[in-house]
Amino acid sequence: MTAFAEDVGVRLGGAVRAQRHALGLTLVDVAGRAGLSHPFLSQLERGLARPSMRSLTAIASALGTSAQALMAAAESSVPVVEPVSVVRHDTAAVDSPGGSVRSLVRGARAMLPSEYTGAPTSFHDYFQHDGEEFVYVVAGRIEIDVDGALHIVAAGESVYYAGAVRHRWRGLDGEQVRLVVVQQNA
Repeated sequence: MTAFAEDVGVRLGGAVRAQRHALGLTLVDVAGRAGLSHPFLSQLERGLARPSMRSLTAIASALGTSAQALMAAAESSVPVVEPVSVVRHDTAAVDSPGGSVRSLVRGARAMLPSEYTGAPTSFHDYFQHDGEEFVYVVAGRIEIDVDGALHIVAAGESVYYAGAVRHRWRGLDGEQVRLVVVQQNA
């Protein structure tokens, strides 16, 4: 791991640990709820392991938050949220099925935008979370399944839905997919 990647891992682990402590939960509690091993969670909190987006989503759910909120907290360099958040193009990403995802905001905000580069070619498990979600397709095409209703969304198009509704997406045509996903921080 590069020094930059290690720093991101430490900050992400710190965000997970802070949320876990705020809830008064043990490593074993959170790992059990997330379906992960507590040694892995311990390594993550110490910055020795970096989770996939799927693992981060499971951890976030166990902590009553979202993966995007944890990523935004990890990118925050100061505890007080500044009025302006600037995120540069070289911000580190987390592995996601078919590619990667990076936070486009620092700190706890009302909206949590993320950039997804790549998408799985087949559907995976559904996601559900509090708040609402907006997806804008920058490049490529995706098929999005919102509670069983399928929608094809191409570059320059968007879709908006309640986060509590089961949803998932996959890339189409083998094209490189790039999405901006904005999740409400509920």
